[in-house]
Amino acid sequence: MSSPTSLGVEYRSRAQLPPRWDLWWDSVLGLAHFGSRPIARSPEQIPVSELTIAPLAAADGVCEVWRADGPKTSGRIGAVQYRASEQLLYGCISVPESIVVSGGPDYEHSPLELATIRAYTDIFAALDALEYPQLVRIWNYVSSINEYAVDGERYWQFNKARQESFLSRKLPIVDTVPAGSALGTPTGNPLIIYFLASRAAMQAIENPRQVSAYHYPSQYGPKSPTFSRAALLREPAGDTLLVSGTASIVGHESVHTDDVAAQTRETIANIKVLITEANRLSRDPRHAADMLAYKVYVRNPQHLPTIAAELRAAVGGRATVTYLHADVCRRELLVEIEAASSTAAL
Repeated sequence: MSSPTSLGVEYRSRAQLPPRWDLWWDSVLGLAHFGSRPIARSPEQIPVSELTIAPLAAADGVCEVWRADGPKTSGRIGAVQYRASEQLLYGCISVPESIVVSGGPDYEHSPLELATIRAYTDIFAALDALEYPQLVRIWNYVSSINEYAVDGERYWQFNKARQESFLSRKLPIVDTVPAGSALGTPTGNPLIIYFLASRAAMQAIENPRQVSAYHYPSQYGPKSPTFSRAALLREPAGDTLLVSGTASIVGHESVHTDDVAAQTRETIANIKVLITEANRLSRDPRHAADMLAYKVYVRNPQHLPTIAAELRAAVGGRATVTYLHADVCRRELLVEIEAASSTAAL
C-alpha cells in the first residue's frame, strides 16, 4: 500500500536558502527561481528552473519551492530534469527556439512551435519512463508572448503546438487536462516549463463564470489553450488545490480593460468561485482564500500598490503572496494570479 504523501509549496528569497549540504533539501522536489542572477546553492539533484522574471516588492530573487515527504529519486530523461517521491514527480525543461531540426527545416512550424513540441515530447516521454501518468499542473514561460506573428501572435503559436503535442499522444484536450499557466519572459529567452505529475488521478475543476479555456472561440487563436481552471490532487494526507493562472475574464471576454483595481477584484472573484468548486468536489472541504499561497504576475510595476491593496482587502494578511513582473497572455490583461493550497506542513 502506498504511504501518504503531502505536497507543499513555499516562497523564499535567495538569501533564505540553506547551504546545499543542509538536510532541509531532502524534502525538496524542485524549485523555480525568479531573478536576474542564477542561484548557486542548491544541490545538483534538485531540478531548478531559472527565470529572468523580476520579483516585485523583494530586493533579491524569489524561489518557489515545491516539497513532498518521503524518500526521493532524481535524474534526467532527455532534456527533462526530475525529482520524484513515491507518488509525486516534479520536472523541468528549457528548450531554446534555435533548436536544430533533424532532416532539414520544418516550414510548417515556427521556431516557438518546434520548441514547444520538443519540450512536450520530452515531458511525456519522461512521464512514461518514470510511470507518473497524470500531468497535474504545468507552468509555461514563453518569451515575447504578446508579440505579433505571421499567423496571429506568439501565444497562439504556443497554443497550437501544445494542443498538437497532446493530440499526437492521443491525450484528451478537454475536460481532464492539467491546470496551467503561460506567462511572458523577455525576448530571446528559451521556452521554460516546469510541472507536477502524479501516479494518482486528479480532478480537473472549471469555473461556472467562465467558458472553459479549451472551448474558447477562434477570436483567441485557431487552437484553444489546453488547460483546466484548477486541479484537485487527491492525496492520502489531504487534497491539494492548484489554481491555474486566473485573470479578469467573464465568459470568454476580458473585462475592466484599463482598470487594474477592477481587474484584480474580478480575478479574485474567479479564484473564490474555484475554491467553492474545490470544496464541493473535495473529500476534505477545507480550502479557503486566506489559506492559499498566491503568485501574482503584474504587467506594469506601477500598478503593484493597487493590486496589493485589492488582494490584501480580499484575502487578508494571512495568505502568502509573491509578486512578479511579467506579461500576461492577453495584451489587455494587467494582472494574473495563480494559487496553491495544501494540508502539508513540511
